[in-house]
Amino acid sequence: MNIELIVIGKTDSKEVNALVDMYTKRINFYNRFSITYIPDIRNAKNLSQTQQKTTEGEAILKLINEADRVVILDEKGTEFRSVEYADWLQKRMNSGVKRLVFVVGGPYGFSEAVYNRADEKISLSKMTFSHQIIRAIFTEQLYRAFTILRGEPYHHE
Repeated sequence: MNIELIVIGKTDSKEVNALVDMYTKRINFYNRFSITYIPDIRNAKNLSQTQQKTTEGEAILKLINEADRVVILDEKGTEFRSVEYADWLQKRMNSGVKRLVFVVGGPYGFSEAVYNRADEKISLSKMTFSHQIIRAIFTEQLYRAFTILRGEPYHHE
């Protein structure tokens, strides 16, 4: 199974990029993982929140195939403890899905079209994180899930 993370815009923080790069390399030891960056919307200041979400949503949906399992990272999604998330991931891997796609929305979230296409919603916390820092949190949790599945000592219960 291929795992992909789709995000809006690049991060200008060297520290966040370094964390994401580090965990991406670690994840690829276990499973194919990639990140697709959708360019920031031009002239976003001149768009309403709804227009911005719609434009971002169209760009997201162009990258998703019909057979993909799509999981959006959303504050209203299901919350897991790390061990539960690892179990959830293992079930998706065993299901025969060829591509598992996680999506981080822009600063205002997702368009209705993206919500409608999503197969599942996951929340990484009840707290709100910037759409930039969530990349580091997500990649660390994905790495942690793989180490849990392998019984490696990274995670302590």
